[in-house]
Amino acid sequence: MSVEPVEEAERAKPLVTTLAAAATYFSIAPGVRLNVRSGPGTGYPIVKALPEGSRVPIHCQTPGTRVTGPYGTTTIWDNIGSGQYVSDAYVNTGSDGYIRPRCG
Repeated sequence: MSVEPVEEAERAKPLVTTLAAAATYFSIAPGVRLNVRSGPGTGYPIVKALPEGSRVPIHCQTPGTRVTGPYGTTTIWDNIGSGQYVSDAYVNTGSDGYIRPRCG
C-alpha cells in the first residue's frame, strides 16, 4: 500500500470559509410570526416578519425596549442581520442573559 503526499495548498484550506457557515441558529417561539425591526426597540420600523418555525443567527446583542414574550421579560435585543433586530423574549437561547458580544 502506498501513501500519496498531500499538497501543501490542500492542507492549508480553512475548515470554515465564511462567518455564515459558522453561525449558530436559534429557534423563535412556536406559533409566533416575529416582527424584525430596524433597531433595538418597539419604536423602530418593522423591516420584515419572520414566519412561524424560523431560526435566526445572533451576531451580537444590545439593550433596548423592555419586551415580555414567551421566554420572559427582557431588554435584550438580538441583531440577526444588518439593521435587523428581534427581542430576545421571542428567541430560545436557553439563557436569560447575554449569550453573544454586545453590538458596537
